[in-house]
Amino acid sequence: MNAKALAFVLLALGSPAAAQGFAGLGGEAAGFEQVVPGKPLVFPQDFGAHPTFRTEWWYLTANLTDETGAPYGVQWTLFRQAGTPGEERSGWANQNVWMGHAAVTTATDHVFAETFARGGVGQAGALAQPFHAWIDDWSFSSEGDGLARAKISASGDAFRYAFDLAADGPLAPQGDGGFSLKSDEGGASYYFSQPFYKISGVVTLRGKEVKLKGLAWMDREWSSQPLGKTQKGWDWFSLHLASGEKVMLFRLRDETGRDFQAGTWISAGGAPQKLDRDDIVLTPLAQNEIAGRTLPARWRVQVKSRGLDVETKPVNPASFMATSFPYWEGPIAFDGSQRGEGYLEMTGYAPQAQR
Repeated sequence: MNAKALAFVLLALGSPAAAQGFAGLGGEAAGFEQVVPGKPLVFPQDFGAHPTFRTEWWYLTANLTDETGAPYGVQWTLFRQAGTPGEERSGWANQNVWMGHAAVTTATDHVFAETFARGGVGQAGALAQPFHAWIDDWSFSSEGDGLARAKISASGDAFRYAFDLAADGPLAPQGDGGFSLKSDEGGASYYFSQPFYKISGVVTLRGKEVKLKGLAWMDREWSSQPLGKTQKGWDWFSLHLASGEKVMLFRLRDETGRDFQAGTWISAGGAPQKLDRDDIVLTPLAQNEIAGRTLPARWRVQVKSRGLDVETKPVNPASFMATSFPYWEGPIAFDGSQRGEGYLEMTGYAPQAQR
């Protein structure tokens, strides 16, 4: 990490908090607004930033193919982190730090970029209506009201991309109407998704331009203290089933061994149903060595009440994001009781030398 990036991260998280939960997300959040059950999601306001909360993100992943059927993955993420609570200040006194991640993945290549911006000076932000989230020249913006149609773009040293998005289904609240519990101690976030995007556009990868199309999934989440202090990372799945149904599942790994699981089953028509934690079985299979870490390369994923029993395989096992807070993120395919594709994110796996 360069000195500028390190300074921004330490400003946002504070060095003591960074050791509490993955990336400091379990650190104390006194003075920030707290997530409470029963509070309804409100649109379009919740498309934009929530400066009274400590952290939030806008996250898009896409499974695509080129004209030959070769698989690609694309990621676009914008994070906001507040260093101190209180009324949002203007100019260089603003207490927010913004961070962007973008990536392109193929079966043989994985490239990514990371960028940082200080809040209050126009370099990064998120507006609710019309929706526009940006950092530098990376952009995610709606066309018209809502999020049904949008455009997204980003670039790095080895890539650039620009895509059109069109949703053929509704937004899906996660958890209990958007209240997504993350621990037995009550840590939670507000969380909704748009899992029904069709996506098309162009990627230029290492100088070669490729037309792509496929399916995309957008996650929108905000909180002040979503993790417990002993929760060291998570394994998160978004699945596009061939039936048209969508599934979100996650496991939050805990140093005490009391892992927390949750998920949502979304019908082809867009109706979400919260899944009981005991209904979900996530079993790591083959392991992969990357960046000095041992991570699961394949998973068995089960939702017992729905008869889902599939095995996932990565498009590229080396889809590692060597960013300020490193993690694995990449496209997957699966088969078994159903076929389909999706994305997997694995965070908090420490290098072997640190265990």
